[in-house]
Amino acid sequence: MSGMRRAPRPSRGPVAIASSPWIVACAGLVVMVVLLIVALGAYRGQSPMDDGAPPATLPLPQVPGAPTDSTQTPPLSRSSSPVIPGLSPRATGLPPSAPVVSPSPRVEPVVVPTSARPPTRAPQQAPPPPPPPPQRQPAVSGRYRVVQRFDGGFIGEVLIVNASRVDRGWTVRIHFGGGRLVTSWVEGAPQGRVRQFDGGFTYTSGVSVPAGRSVPLRFHLEWAPTTPRGCTVDGVRCGGF
Repeated sequence: MSGMRRAPRPSRGPVAIASSPWIVACAGLVVMVVLLIVALGAYRGQSPMDDGAPPATLPLPQVPGAPTDSTQTPPLSRSSSPVIPGLSPRATGLPPSAPVVSPSPRVEPVVVPTSARPPTRAPQQAPPPPPPPPQRQPAVSGRYRVVQRFDGGFIGEVLIVNASRVDRGWTVRIHFGGGRLVTSWVEGAPQGRVRQFDGGFTYTSGVSVPAGRSVPLRFHLEWAPTTPRGCTVDGVRCGGF
């Protein structure tokens, strides 16, 4: 037995730690507590921040070509809430690219005093046209009518009227365009002179017509129309046809 060697026993330290994991967990917990105590001590040793001082801001990185005015790009503060997609509020201002429209100045109406206004003149109306001159009534006029009709002829009449204030003579010219004059006469007065022509005749009075009076000239025609083509007394057209 004395010649036999004992085998060396293995160390129990690492084996015991490996076989007992709670020992490792407790050691880690102790280390964390120690670190927490050290951190609290270091934090209490710092001077407290002034409540009235503005929070520190982080400078933004400068982008080439971007404006450097702080009014256009507000700095980020520590208290700014993070932007969450779908939940962050939308900006209510104009986009940076929108043009700024300044209100146009108000134009006040110019009031012209009444004394400075030029006097307005009413439009002048054109004077009314002068009335037409009164038609001059002829001194002697005539009116034609048919007294009697019969087969092959008729008896006509021209009533001569003197509208003047003096006695006047007269001449009747009547044209039918055909037919034959049988006879002509003046009722109750001296007879005048008759001159026939193709389709008519001319009768000149033998006595003047008194002022304001009238005399009838009658005639007998055969194969002639009852309506004359023309009838005048002293060159004035007769009426009645």
